[in-house]
Amino acid sequence: MLQAVVLGGMEFSPLVVYIPIAFMLSALTRVILHRLDWHDKIWKVAWFEISIFICYLALTVYLLNGR
Repeated sequence: MLQAVVLGGMEFSPLVVYIPIAFMLSALTRVILHRLDWHDKIWKVAWFEISIFICYLALTVYLLNGR
């Protein structure tokens, strides 16, 4: 079960922690794709980047869930 994150006496959704992690992973993936010149081979770049972000977000939630 996801736990609330408490900062300064205020409760936040755990997505406040998970979304920046997923964003940094997707940004790193984008930089790697640009350096390897594989970014031009992707048909719909915007859809690919959104789907990579969603996959990283799901992976982050799964790994940091604290089972």
